[in-house]
Amino acid sequence: MEDVTPSPQLTAIEARILGCLIEKEITLPDYYPLTLNALVSACNQTTNRDPIMSLDEGAIQRALENMKTRGWVYQVTVVGARVQKFRHNLKGKLPRLEKPGIALLTVLLLRGAQTVGELRQRTERLHSFPDLESVEAQLTDLISFPEGPLAACLPAGPGRRVALYAQLLTGEPSGIAPQEEVVQISKAIPASADDQAWKERMELEIELLKSQLSRLKTKLGIED
Repeated sequence: MEDVTPSPQLTAIEARILGCLIEKEITLPDYYPLTLNALVSACNQTTNRDPIMSLDEGAIQRALENMKTRGWVYQVTVVGARVQKFRHNLKGKLPRLEKPGIALLTVLLLRGAQTVGELRQRTERLHSFPDLESVEAQLTDLISFPEGPLAACLPAGPGRRVALYAQLLTGEPSGIAPQEEVVQISKAIPASADDQAWKERMELEIELLKSQLSRLKTKLGIED
């Protein structure tokens, strides 16, 4: 089967810039578009970011110039403003992407690979999902996006107890440390509840993956 994974469209710094511009447009509309200084601060936030970055103006300015030439961002002049500001062009690049998908993609750009539960919690400021199933349905749409997949599922397996989802704008997911994840999960669960909690998570992930597979088959016209 032909590999349908798209080539990387963004570098890690460009992904952080795009995620920050989308996030601030939704959460701080009065301050959007962003000045270069505001964008530097947003990219270097120590909250809601993974990994935490320490980028200077020069690095961000160079990334912005590259993104401008490829149509990912615009530089705008606001009447009365003394400095140039920047806005993203996500809708121009991905016109079919709607708000729920934008929210998920933004959090994936800003915080890396995450579980369905983490995504539902962390997108709350951008878009409110009523339940895990609605998050999973939108992730399926990102995976089967008409112009090419925008996200991928990293299923549970040896060394990883739960499925993770990652964005593909920077290419194939890398740097996932499943063994570290297992250690972190084990520490977070009391020993007396470990087996039952793990079983419940596994059952939930299996049901979500079954639902995702069913939707993908329907979209692709594949019969069981």
